[in-house]
Amino acid sequence: MAESFLSSIAGIVAEKKICLAWGARRKLERFEGVLGTIKPVLVDAEEKQWTNPQLRDWLGKLKDLCYDAEDVLDEFEYHALEHKVVSHGSIKRKVLHFFSSSNPLPFGFKMSHRIREITERLDEIAADKNKFMLASDVSRAPVLYREKTHSFVNASDVIGRDKDKENILQLLKNSCDMESISVIPIVGLGGLGKTTLAKLVYNDECVVENFKKRMWVCISDDFDLKKVIVDIINSIKTTAEGGSGVGLLKHNELSMEQSRTLLRSTLGNEPFFLVLDDTWNEDRQKWIELKTVLMNGVKGNKIVVTTRSHRVASIMGTVPAYLLEGLSYDDCLSLFLKWAFKEGQERQHPKLVHIGKGIVAKCKGVPLAARTLGSLLFSKFEERYWAYVRDNEIWKLEQKECDILPALRLSYEQLPSYLKRCFAYCSIFPKDYNFNNVNLVNMWSSQGLIQQSEEEQDLEDIGDRYIEELLSRSFFQDLVQNWSYVNFKMHDLMHDLAAFVSRTECTLIDCVNPTIPGTVRHVSFSYEVDYEEILRVVGQLNGIRTLLFVVKGKTPHGEQFLNTCNMSMFKCIKMLDLSNSDFDTLPSSIANLKLLRFLNLNLNKRIKKLPNSICKLFHLQTLLLRECNRLEKLPKEIGNLINLRYLAITTKQRDLGGIRHLESLRILLICQCENSEFLLQGMQTLTALRALHIESCSSLETLTPSMKQLRSLEFLRIWDCEKLKSLDGNGEQHIPGLWNLRVLQLIQLPKLEALPEWIRGLKSLDTLCIEECPQLTERWKQTIGEEDWYKISHVSNIYIDGRKLI
Repeated sequence: MAESFLSSIAGIVAEKKICLAWGARRKLERFEGVLGTIKPVLVDAEEKQWTNPQLRDWLGKLKDLCYDAEDVLDEFEYHALEHKVVSHGSIKRKVLHFFSSSNPLPFGFKMSHRIREITERLDEIAADKNKFMLASDVSRAPVLYREKTHSFVNASDVIGRDKDKENILQLLKNSCDMESISVIPIVGLGGLGKTTLAKLVYNDECVVENFKKRMWVCISDDFDLKKVIVDIINSIKTTAEGGSGVGLLKHNELSMEQSRTLLRSTLGNEPFFLVLDDTWNEDRQKWIELKTVLMNGVKGNKIVVTTRSHRVASIMGTVPAYLLEGLSYDDCLSLFLKWAFKEGQERQHPKLVHIGKGIVAKCKGVPLAARTLGSLLFSKFEERYWAYVRDNEIWKLEQKECDILPALRLSYEQLPSYLKRCFAYCSIFPKDYNFNNVNLVNMWSSQGLIQQSEEEQDLEDIGDRYIEELLSRSFFQDLVQNWSYVNFKMHDLMHDLAAFVSRTECTLIDCVNPTIPGTVRHVSFSYEVDYEEILRVVGQLNGIRTLLFVVKGKTPHGEQFLNTCNMSMFKCIKMLDLSNSDFDTLPSSIANLKLLRFLNLNLNKRIKKLPNSICKLFHLQTLLLRECNRLEKLPKEIGNLINLRYLAITTKQRDLGGIRHLESLRILLICQCENSEFLLQGMQTLTALRALHIESCSSLETLTPSMKQLRSLEFLRIWDCEKLKSLDGNGEQHIPGLWNLRVLQLIQLPKLEALPEWIRGLKSLDTLCIEECPQLTERWKQTIGEEDWYKISHVSNIYIDGRKLI
């Protein structure tokens, strides 16, 4: 990852040199020159660190320095942004700025000194590199990736598991139908394909025909009984009942007794089929409690459990566990070749196939290893490169049972530098976390992990490409495509790999009083924790950059936390998660977090106002205020957030006009703004806006005419606005914009009577989705549909109440 760091730092240095006005340019050029002497040997250094602790320590020192250099450069950029904002302000503001602590003269002296300090440290590190005899300019093959995958297993894509599937189906048939619940455990090492096998069984014709209610729940490390119950209910809603996923329950919305009662009524009086995937719980009492809740008075219910633990299988199973073995050599080779070549292509490369046989022998029948290495070698035809993978030193490292698979470690080493840090950062999320591309890309961006391309692509597009590349290399999996975003997951073993390679920088805290290396910069909590524990952890760390709480519905960071917390502890922070909080006012000292890029205040039910000082966070890219239902208004100078790209808001404010100055905005979500009868007058100034979500605005009656001038808008979703009658915007028919709109989604709009005339002019519109809009749907009945058909006849994909029109 040091290679990625240096590439990122070098790019920032080159960019900042141009705009320096504080006499530090020469020092920065010298810093850049020393960087250039280290960068050529980093690929070789990162590959050799596994067997050389001294080299690993050297790389650690280099990473620490890179973090410090990044902070210095970010401070330069902050003051440049501040100057840009002030230069558009009043004379009074400019005079105040001159006498403030951010005046460029003293600031320049201070920063010049810090650059000299960092350069001296870099000199020492550069001198030490000669001790390791590192090779220069070791190259890597370019990234080539396949089309996106999906979460539903395709039987034709699975090799070597037909017999296992038949065996499990036979166990299901043989298990006694006179029992209320029969449990069949599948046990095997990580990466063998237990989940894939369970999916084959889950989707089998026989299972589908015999069980109207099929549920799939991933348990993973945390067996929280209420969470499991709610996940089962939600699974029924989205699969057995054919739901769209809208309005699913949240774990914190129900008490335990309410969740039990709702589960029993949802299960009804017919047999069910349930998969409990990736189960680790060895507490028999918890299993008995869940089993008791699942008793619905019907015989013949079936549960399939996947686990790595024989003890879990013995606790839960009603029949002996099915022990899943590795693939045969021939099946493993077939799987490897399927991922390494396009269909039939392997016949053109017999020498590569011969080398591949040697690689497959080292995979030891583990499908994940074969698939990952096949993905690594996809469309690479140099024999030298295949031989490098086969003969790599990583295979020779001593392998313990719980160690990272050499195949996965080798695949990680071959990732391009820009993907390494992005992948490693994902270790702060718990296992089986359901990633969302929009949030993940914005978090990556907050840490400077997305490299701006010369083609001036949006950061969001570059981040999505990173996700596609990681999917194509099997670092991510289980892709689910939604209307405006995608969800995906990491295999447990990939999560172990991410945690291993980032162990000195990232930590997921899932227990009390953990031991944390002082070098850690990114921290997340995955268990219910009090504010004192948070402060204890943060107090140990110098330069924390991410603070994330992935256990939602709990409020460890309320008023007490903010009152006790010294904002100086977070001076380097770039991503701060204060969602689900319960404080009235955000302290004005938030302005001291000058490097902050991502601030999450979602679901704070008490907060009434934001300090105007928040508008001094010139680096801020993401601000989330969704379901802050008591928030009275946005700060007056919110337009000063000139880097803001993603804004989600809930407020009592009637007029949201201040938002129109946010010219960098790409994504805007307006949710539960109940006093707004019309939205965003003058919003044509949001020239970069690409996605607009309007949700649950109960007073909204019409759209502002300026909304039709959003020339970059690609996605528009309007949902649950009970008074919305028209999309016309005061009846104006002319459309000067919306040329790039590709997706229009209209959901739960009971008073919307017709689509506007201007829809026919949206030549880029590819997908139109209409759900639960009764008056609008009525117009498309065969008897009267023809009068409106001309408006949308050019749209390729039209969905009405879940049914696609031909």
